Amino acid sequence: MTWSEMQPLLEQGTIDTLYMVLWATAVSVLGGLPLGILLVLTDKGGLLQNLTVNKVVGAIVNIGRSLPFIILLIALIPFTKLLVGTFIGPSAMIVPLAIGAIPFFARLVETSIREVDHGLVEAVQSMGGSVPTVVFKALLPQSLPSLISGVTTTVIVLVGYSAMAGAVGGGGLGNTAVTYGYQRFETQLMLITVAILIAMVTVVQLIGDGATRLLARRSHTAS
Repeated sequence: MTWSEMQPLLEQGTIDTLYMVLWATAVSVLGGLPLGILLVLTDKGGLLQNLTVNKVVGAIVNIGRSLPFIILLIALIPFTKLLVGTFIGPSAMIVPLAIGAIPFFARLVETSIREVDHGLVEAVQSMGGSVPTVVFKALLPQSLPSLISGVTTTVIVLVGYSAMAGAVGGGGLGNTAVTYGYQRFETQLMLITVAILIAMVTVVQLIGDGATRLLARRSHTAS
C-alpha cells in the first residue's frame, strides 16, 4: 500500500478518533463531576451525609468501573441502537465510551475533592455559606488542578478505549489498524497508526500537565 493510499485512511481514522474521544470526554465530565461531588457530600461526616445514597451511588460507580470495556460495549448495543439508531460507527461508540468513563472520572473527582483542606470548608460554613457555596467557592476551585489532571487521565483512557471500539466496528484508528494493518498484513500502516496514537496521548499528557502546573501555581500564589 502506497502513502497516497494510506493517507486518507489515516486522516479519517484520526478525525474519527478525536471526534469520539472529545465528545465522550465532555459527557464523562458532565456525568462524572456531579457523581464524584455527591459521593463526597453524602459520605460519613459530609455536608449532606446520607449513607444509603452514598452506598447506592458508590455501588453503581464500582460496578461501572469493574466491567471490562469490551463487555460493556457489547452489553450496551441495544441501548446504543435505541439512542443513536445504530451500534456501529464513531457516533454510536460515544455512548459506551462515555458510560464506561463516567464512573472512572467520578472516582477521580471524589479523590480530588477529598484532598481539599477541611478547614477551608469550615471557614466558608462559618460565614454562612450554603452547600452550593461550599462546592462552587471552595471545593471545586481548590481541587481544580487535581481535577484537570483527572480529565487528562480520562482522555488518555478514552483514547485506548476508542482504539478497542474501532476493532469491533467503531471506526477511528483502531478500525484502521485492524481492518487494513492486521487483516491485510499492512505492517507499515499498523506502525504508523500506533505512532499516531502514541503522539496523541503524549500531546494530551503534555497539555494536561502544563495546565495542572499553571493552575497549581496560581492557586499557591492566591493563597
